[in-house]
Amino acid sequence: MTALFEPLTLRHLTVKNRIWLAPMCQYAVEAQDGVPTDWHLVHLGARAQGGFGLIIAEATAVTPEGRISAQDTGLWNDVQRDAWARIVDFAHTQDAAIGVQLAHAGRKASTYRGFPGEPQGSVPPDAGGWTTIGPSAEAFVGYTQPVELTTAEISEVVTAFAESARRADEAGFDVVEIHAAHGYLIHQFLSPLSNHRTDAYGGDFAGRTRLVLEVADAVRASWPQEKPLFVRISATDWTEGGWDADQSVRLAAALRQRGVDLVDTSTGGNVLAEIPVGPGYQVPFARQIREQAEIPTGAVGLILEPQQAEKILAGGDADVVLLARAALREPSWPQRAAAELGLSWRDAPYPPAYARGRWDDVPSR
Repeated sequence: MTALFEPLTLRHLTVKNRIWLAPMCQYAVEAQDGVPTDWHLVHLGARAQGGFGLIIAEATAVTPEGRISAQDTGLWNDVQRDAWARIVDFAHTQDAAIGVQLAHAGRKASTYRGFPGEPQGSVPPDAGGWTTIGPSAEAFVGYTQPVELTTAEISEVVTAFAESARRADEAGFDVVEIHAAHGYLIHQFLSPLSNHRTDAYGGDFAGRTRLVLEVADAVRASWPQEKPLFVRISATDWTEGGWDADQSVRLAAALRQRGVDLVDTSTGGNVLAEIPVGPGYQVPFARQIREQAEIPTGAVGLILEPQQAEKILAGGDADVVLLARAALREPSWPQRAAAELGLSWRDAPYPPAYARGRWDDVPSR
């Protein structure tokens, strides 16, 4: 058995392998009502059929104003919950676990979805956009200026995360992931580059981490104790004076104490920065957090080939790998990985109907 195909148990959930689908925005809700559609069923369902152990659905807004774009999914009402339940049920028929990433975009909300040939930047209110919010009244480069949240409004955001987590459980999700990365609202509070508050939610490390810890506490209280809770963070802003790896370790340790089971470790997104992108470029951050905060981590970012992914896990860099763009190109990546790593096709994650197309039966050219 390879490291990639070892099961992993977190709380009462056992995931069949350690190849997980990273959350990826699809911007496919054409009705703009937050309700997932057949697109989401087919997109996520194909990766469940393809053998991913855990599917994490895209950044799903906890309020209408928390959407990145008007075409985002949501979990702020029961109609959305019931539409997600159909997708969850299908994933379970494929022996896949499924989670949802709960998110609020903050000052990076109300944007065009940016498909090829479509506009970029903020959508003005008279074109279907809305007023954005943030820890401070400071815009992300090229976007409109947000309104600074009051402490009462911060409490409303915390409650919204908890209510969405409750609906996620009712829909049957196995995992909730809190999105605290990529320059969205919680990350905006974490970073001194975007959080200039002087009250209890700003200033020092304790102030800037207050929101994410309150969200984690509220979600953990409304999310069943037997189900795992993850947090995705950007481990560094890649900018002097910003959020960094050492602060990420401190935060991860605090999250562990509050019942968080895994830190999904990404980077960047809060400010424009020079990022040294390359295969596995974020993996060292996953290892540092895993070792120093003593919490399981997921590695993500240009993990492309099975041998590369196997080396990450076997070397102790992370507990799981999460694939994004590679999974868009190849929905059945885990099946190819099994063949390349020497697993018998009978131990590989093929649906019975797909066994005739197994990789070890491909004729030589």
